[in-house]
Amino acid sequence: TVMDAVVAYGTPLIEDPARIGPVTALGLDETLFARTGRWRTQQWCTSIVDVGSPSQLLDVIPGRTAAASTAWIERQPAGWRARIAWGVLDLSGPYRKTFTDALGHATQVADPFHVVKLANSKLDECRRRVQQDTLGHRGRRTDPLYRSRRLLTKGHERLDDAGEAKLVGLLEAGDPRGEVRLAWHAKETVRGIYTIDDPAEADRFVAELADDMTDPDHPIEVRSLGRTLRRWHGQIVAWHRARVSNGPTEALNNLIKRIKRIGFGFRRFAHYRLRVLLYAGRPNWDHLN
Repeated sequence: TVMDAVVAYGTPLIEDPARIGPVTALGLDETLFARTGRWRTQQWCTSIVDVGSPSQLLDVIPGRTAAASTAWIERQPAGWRARIAWGVLDLSGPYRKTFTDALGHATQVADPFHVVKLANSKLDECRRRVQQDTLGHRGRRTDPLYRSRRLLTKGHERLDDAGEAKLVGLLEAGDPRGEVRLAWHAKETVRGIYTIDDPAEADRFVAELADDMTDPDHPIEVRSLGRTLRRWHGQIVAWHRARVSNGPTEALNNLIKRIKRIGFGFRRFAHYRLRVLLYAGRPNWDHLN
């Protein structure tokens, strides 16, 4: 009964054409809608967000494919699409294709958080591989590399003298070939991309960094990171001109998850979309009769 009332009164609010205003920076990101069936199959959806100031959740669409998000963008007026100058995304192939196909004039921007997150994940992969190679088992509480896992993910500037000395000692004890140390330096260097102010200097830095990381003598994880930097070079460097990120998208995803917790999950996507947009889509409540 309550949901029937929400549908009756809420649908006109979220379908109000004036709810979506002009957008200059558009962000795409995925969220988990539900787990369904016997095997708890994951059903994903895509959040479409105005990442400008103030940010706004524009819509939520089922799936995380390029076709679904491209179709949504192409349904919008041509004038609205023409105003979009920046397309912000994580390192996602489908969303990259969406911006290429539907907003070819917009400059794509790789989200800095996800670039650094990738560097951290490659570092962790290297640590776990070296752990297996040297000791033949997964990390245990007394193993040097396992004990170093938290220190490795911290920014170097956040380590005090005692923390840095502890990290160096653990790497000397558990990393005989220096592979984890090299992956750690690679991660810190990737973080350094975002301390550069000049876009031209950042362009040169990323190109040289990608070439250095793909050296055959480097660990396989570092080479993989270097290839990713090379493939996404333009999107990574574009941040230095745009200064926009998917931070607002992640914040709105948190609001979406709050609605899921309050509702103890949803089975109908239409109800899920309605509740989410009423909460985070900034409807005009003056239209409510």
